[in-house]
Amino acid sequence: MELTVDQALQKGIEAHRAGKAQEADKYYTAILKAQPKHPDANHNMGALAVGLGKVQEALPFFKAALEANTNIAQFWLSYIDALIKLNQLEKAKDVLAKAKRNGAKGDRFDQIEKRLSKVRKATAVKNSNAQEPPQEKLLKLISLYKQKKLKKVFSEAQKLTKQYAGSLTLWNLLGASAAQIGQLDDSIFAFQKALLIKPNFYEAHNNIGNAFKDQGKLEEAIAAFKKAISIKPDFPEAYNNLGNAFKDQGKLEEAIVAFNKAISIKPDFSGAYYNIGNALKDQDKLVEAIEAYTKALSIKPDYAEVYNNMGIVLKKQGKPVEAIEAYTKALAIKPDYAEAFRSIGFALQSIIFNKPNRELQKTIVSLLDKKIYIRPKDIAKAAISLLKLESTLQKHLQLPDGYLIENPIDVISDLSELPLLLELMRVCPIPDLELEKLFIDLRRSILSNISSLKEASPEFLLFQSALALQCFTNEYLYNHTEEEKDALQSLETNLKKVFKNDQQPSPQIILTIASYKSLNQYDWCKFLVVTDDIQEVYARQIEEPNEEEKLKQDLNVLGEITDSISSEVRSQYEESPYPRWVNLGLHLRPMPISNVLHGINLKLHDNRITEVEEPDILIAGCGTGQHSIGTASRFKSSNVLAIDLSLSSLAFAKRKSEELAIENIEYMQADILDLGQLNKKFDIIESAGVLHHMNDPVAGWKVLIDCLRQGGLINIGLYSELARKHIVKIREEISEAGIGSSKMEMRSFRDIIIKSNQDHHKLILNSPAFYSLSTLKDLLFHVQEHRFTIPQIKDCLDELGLRFCGFEENNIVAHFKQTNTCKEDPYDLDKWHSYEKANPQVFAGMYQFWCQKVDLD
Repeated sequence: MELTVDQALQKGIEAHRAGKAQEADKYYTAILKAQPKHPDANHNMGALAVGLGKVQEALPFFKAALEANTNIAQFWLSYIDALIKLNQLEKAKDVLAKAKRNGAKGDRFDQIEKRLSKVRKATAVKNSNAQEPPQEKLLKLISLYKQKKLKKVFSEAQKLTKQYAGSLTLWNLLGASAAQIGQLDDSIFAFQKALLIKPNFYEAHNNIGNAFKDQGKLEEAIAAFKKAISIKPDFPEAYNNLGNAFKDQGKLEEAIVAFNKAISIKPDFSGAYYNIGNALKDQDKLVEAIEAYTKALSIKPDYAEVYNNMGIVLKKQGKPVEAIEAYTKALAIKPDYAEAFRSIGFALQSIIFNKPNRELQKTIVSLLDKKIYIRPKDIAKAAISLLKLESTLQKHLQLPDGYLIENPIDVISDLSELPLLLELMRVCPIPDLELEKLFIDLRRSILSNISSLKEASPEFLLFQSALALQCFTNEYLYNHTEEEKDALQSLETNLKKVFKNDQQPSPQIILTIASYKSLNQYDWCKFLVVTDDIQEVYARQIEEPNEEEKLKQDLNVLGEITDSISSEVRSQYEESPYPRWVNLGLHLRPMPISNVLHGINLKLHDNRITEVEEPDILIAGCGTGQHSIGTASRFKSSNVLAIDLSLSSLAFAKRKSEELAIENIEYMQADILDLGQLNKKFDIIESAGVLHHMNDPVAGWKVLIDCLRQGGLINIGLYSELARKHIVKIREEISEAGIGSSKMEMRSFRDIIIKSNQDHHKLILNSPAFYSLSTLKDLLFHVQEHRFTIPQIKDCLDELGLRFCGFEENNIVAHFKQTNTCKEDPYDLDKWHSYEKANPQVFAGMYQFWCQKVDLD
């Protein structure tokens, strides 16, 4: 038999009095479902919520009860009492005044008025004990904050809070400025102080959550966001932030629920749609992700971040051209948008163009000008494919073999119309044989015509400078004829006479010589007067090598290198620091370990590593610093020790670290075999392309494991036996022919490879390492090389007490997943072995993988 409303109310009240909250809630809810404005049911639901400590949730019920019936004294009293409990004292005062105007009176109203007055006085006393600073000081701070002078705000607010510790405004400004300059602990402290003054300050809880999230403390962040929401249930930004914290935890479904809750409160919340798109992207729901991004753009058409991430999805869909168009739109909105530049850089690593695009060339020049977003060699092939679609370049590439460029001026005039070509020449070896031939021909032509080039044009000198830098960067890889050798000797002799007469040579003569031989190898270089025309070449060929020689003197040395193979390897890299580089792709911002590991989808077997806040990291074999600098910019609050056998390589690395203002790396000359002398343990060890050049790679690997903390991670790079079959064959040919590793012998053998029609010779032309002298030496003439198979790596891991955590190279992993769809497949080395056999060139660079030191009991 169904109950009437009055019967249900009576049953609810009885259950309520008996302390049966759930039963009471059931009756009151049933009433409100039938009659949403029922005054008694609303009031009693509010009273029930207060009894359960959910005072904030009670307010809407008390308000609804009063809207239905203002004549019940208890309704007013309950509402005012709840407001006082929530410290909403001004609101409580207003409601009490309204009740009085409605005729409310009696002892109970007098008592609650006294109580309210007492609480307000206590609060006033508390505030008066620590007054707000003078208004002009606050206004000055607020003005500085609006001007983004955040360090100044932080400093001034810190001083003022010592005097005005009860100022909510000061603590809020201090917390906000601290967060934006990366002082997250200070930010949390400041907002916690603000909460002591105003406990229901929901924005402070939200801001604390953001600081915890940025620290990688996701559980604490989630708790803070939930607290903000408990105070203000209609707080869309807190739901959005909560969703991002869930996303960082990998809880993508929970994240999407939170984002949708934000949208239900604020339907035009473009940021929440953007974040839904990001979560869907991470779930590989690419079509749905595009739909979410499109919705965000319909609300906010100038949303650069959406275009960037839409580009990432398009790239995942195998649409690199459309992806680049999206990144370009992001940059049109936000010209200095670092993430979009990085994204374009990644997209360019896997594309060859078939349509000309001058605007994109300009964008790539801007990308290279930024110096820290991408390694130029990684995008060189894409950029060259774009350049070779230009008719001004193509006509000069089609010249027959043996053709002598009689007048280089006309050719250089055409090439000068292509700023991207000149920029590439400055910053990385050009991996293209047609362009190489053109540069060799132009260099020869300039040398043979140097006497007639009295007044070279600025564009001519600009090209000469780029050519000299190209030759220096590829370490004078290009062979030259006997005629060139004689002409160069004659030019050098004349140059000595010029200096002897206290004169200065023309810039074209200096740049001509610099395209054949580094200027720092000449005694007369110290007499050069540096002009704008030769400044860049002078800096790269004289100042930087000189700086490296000075830096060598101050490098730490662990001890004498005694292992015979280590000594041979050291000699190779002292002569040929590997690799010579100009620009580097740095990580945009350092991240906590947990964020880094989440980003590369590693499978951890011990989660303690994610709790390390200031990781000690060893780079075992840092070469010229690309690896060490990249890692130092990747892990937040990291302390990096970078070792190498070669002082020349270490000095280059040290110079580049100082140039890039990277301060958390210590460089040291050391052999991996001697690392036990350090008596130090590391949280992370990275050793890429090093162990396979040791006499006994596994012995070296064991030394590294002994230096690794339990639960620590190690990143290893090893050559693949399968991917290097063609290289092994060429190395055998070199050995059988008795070809040495002098510069002349390497250049001559390289010319043989270029002219060969044999398949394994043609395959080596695809390697970027074929296009500079030190990388060529490392590729084909190294004194020691071992190679591995995946089953051998699996055996090594078992022997060393390591667990495989995953390969890092995203493009390889993405391709692998197309045919290996189970969640655990990326962590199954047997599956990877089958995959490599089907794709033998996939690890042409190296196997690069992470593993973890764990107890295997």
